[in-house]
Amino acid sequence: MRASRGHGIICSMIIVFTGDGKGKTTASLGQMVRVAGRGAAALMIQFIKGPWISGEDLFAERYGIAPERFAIRKTGLGFVGILGDSLPMETHREAARNALAAFAAEAKAGAWHLIVLDEINVAVSLGLLTADDVLAAIADYPKDRILILSGRGAPQEFIDAADLATEMREIKHPFNAGAAAQPTIEF
Repeated sequence: MRASRGHGIICSMIIVFTGDGKGKTTASLGQMVRVAGRGAAALMIQFIKGPWISGEDLFAERYGIAPERFAIRKTGLGFVGILGDSLPMETHREAARNALAAFAAEAKAGAWHLIVLDEINVAVSLGLLTADDVLAAIADYPKDRILILSGRGAPQEFIDAADLATEMREIKHPFNAGAAAQPTIEF
C-alpha cells in the first residue's frame, strides 16, 4: 500500500468495488462522505448512468456542500443496450473516452483527494474502453490520493493493480421477484 499524510489523511489507495450484488456505487458514495467529512474533496465520474436524477445527485445541493468539495458528474448516456437504449455503440464509446479524458484532467489538476470512476468496470466489459486504456490513464494518478474503480465485472488487471478489492455478491434482490427499482434504494 502506498501511504502519505496529504490533507491530514493517512491513506493512498486504489480500491475496486465489483461483483453482481448491489452496493458498489453505494460503497463508493460512503467513501466520498468519509473523505468529505475529513475536509478533503471527493469527485465521482459516472461512466454508464444516464441523465436521470438519483438521490446522490440531490445530496450535496440539499445540504449546502460546495461542488468543489463533493461532486458527481454523469458522463454516461444510459444503460448500454438495455432499458430502451437505441444509441449506437460508437456514441457510448465516445462518451466513455470523453469521461476518461475528463478523469485524466481532474487527476492532473490535483484538487480531489478521492476520485471514483463509477461503472468503469462495466464500460470495459462492454468494450467502450479497454483495460489498457484505463490502466494508462491511472498510471500517473497522484500517489497521495484515493482512486475507486467500481462496477460489475472488474477485469483481473484492475484487481491486480488495486490495494483493496471487494466483491459484492447478490444473495437476494427484489428485482428478481418482479419489483421495480426503488427510490432511495437503487436511485
